[in-house]
Amino acid sequence: MKTSEVAMMGVCAALYAVVGRLTDFGVTVGGVAFWPAAVIPAIFAVLFGPWTGGIGAAIGIFIRDMLFHGDPLLSLSAGVTANFVGFFVIGYVSRTNLDWKKISISAVIGSIIIAIGLLLPTILLPTESVAYFNFKLSSLEIILLFVSTVVASSLIMMIVARFWPEWRNYGVGSIIGLGLGSAMIAIVVWAYSLVFFSPTGYFKAPIPSQFIPIIFVWTFATEIPFILLLGPPIIRACYKAYPSLRISQKNELRKG
Repeated sequence: MKTSEVAMMGVCAALYAVVGRLTDFGVTVGGVAFWPAAVIPAIFAVLFGPWTGGIGAAIGIFIRDMLFHGDPLLSLSAGVTANFVGFFVIGYVSRTNLDWKKISISAVIGSIIIAIGLLLPTILLPTESVAYFNFKLSSLEIILLFVSTVVASSLIMMIVARFWPEWRNYGVGSIIGLGLGSAMIAIVVWAYSLVFFSPTGYFKAPIPSQFIPIIFVWTFATEIPFILLLGPPIIRACYKAYPSLRISQKNELRKG
């Protein structure tokens, strides 16, 4: 690993932690914060590679979590792992040659894996009407909300690939990476709340299993607009300022 990559990990982590804490506005659902800062490690993952984005995001979210809720085990089990996987995938796919066949297969496989992982607890565990964190939805309504999000994400992926070919890899990588990361967060936060809830803890009561898809939708929907809308113009500006970044990426694509 190059010294410059290590330095960029540190910059990414610092920006992610500080900007994330300043822009979450204290808004959370199921313990997961409103998170426009997700665009920062996405940009670093594209410009400097998947390891830089993934490790920078993992370190940054840990620092932010210590400033916010101060529970290192929760951060390490949910935030750190999900952020590393999500932004590593964004960086990796952004630097991969994709065709329509690969995009379609990725969309189908990714949707199936995420759907199975999130909906199995909702379907198999006891059904109840969920009234948690001011949400009052039936299990059927939650499933429909989740399925709609997955379908909409797949459509967005296809539209970006079709009409903005320059950002096809970035768009596909963002949706797949954020989808995986959001699924990991939803499942781990739910499982964590079952074991470590207490009147004085971060979770005062266990999160119902039917709330898992809601956490996924909240995490995904509050991050993907910032990644897709803010990422491309910032990355384009960086390419203009430092053309060597684009040349380096083109060389990696040829080798791959």
